[in-house]
Amino acid sequence: MNKKFSIGFIYVSICILIWGTIGSFVDYPLLEKEIYEPGSLGQLITFLAVGLLTLLIAVVLFRRIPKRFIE
Repeated sequence: MNKKFSIGFIYVSICILIWGTIGSFVDYPLLEKEIYEPGSLGQLITFLAVGLLTLLIAVVLFRRIPKRFIE
């Protein structure tokens, strides 16, 4: 493995962890207040929305990573 692959792998892994954590923090109160049921379309939409937001932020931040870390 080269350094570029390792940095990319770590970056994507961190983004997935952030997506799951934020998605769960948003999802939990909605489930507790019975806004939707587990496994429903509402839960899917919640995680998709958080995933898209995480993706947008990840792309913007990735462009700001100094080239010296990647090359």
